[in-house]
Amino acid sequence: MAIKENEVVSIEYRVVDAQTNEEVDSNIGQPALEFITGKGMIISGLENKLIELNKSDKADIVVSPEEAYGEYNQEAIQTLPKEQFAGVELAEGMVLYGTGEDGQTVQVIVKSFTDNDVTIDYNHPLAGKTLMFTVEVLDVRAATEEEIATGVIGGHAHGGSCGCGTGSCDEPEVVENTSCCGGGHCS
Repeated sequence: MAIKENEVVSIEYRVVDAQTNEEVDSNIGQPALEFITGKGMIISGLENKLIELNKSDKADIVVSPEEAYGEYNQEAIQTLPKEQFAGVELAEGMVLYGTGEDGQTVQVIVKSFTDNDVTIDYNHPLAGKTLMFTVEVLDVRAATEEEIATGVIGGHAHGGSCGCGTGSCDEPEVVENTSCCGGGHCS
């Protein structure tokens, strides 16, 4: 019986860039990724295919950019004065979080920097990429009323989807380069 809305699904996955075959993320040998179906907790292209599966099924799922992290947008690159990054030891490729114009947290990647300017990219690191997931459905169960209402599965928060908005990079914060791929979550 196929997976239905408001069920907690646990999966093991490995995801690669379909063009380069480079591994992007994996939870093999780690705790399972859990999400509640129908809540937008993972990228739509992956969820749309997973709900066709059953417990113990294994599958290879190709997800286009449109159903993952969107197309790469050249207009999402911005150059800002370096003084906005005071106190941050900059490195190309580092991930920073800041506050966007609408007050939401935005993730940016430092593309380059000079003595005066910093060029940042608001695109999600996987924007424009076709992704290939190799998944195994480890468990499927009905979500409790509390899990459905809160998005908290078994007492552990899993809410929020990964994705970058637009806006300025106020008060940048240095973070480890976290992968958001399989779960659509930034940890």
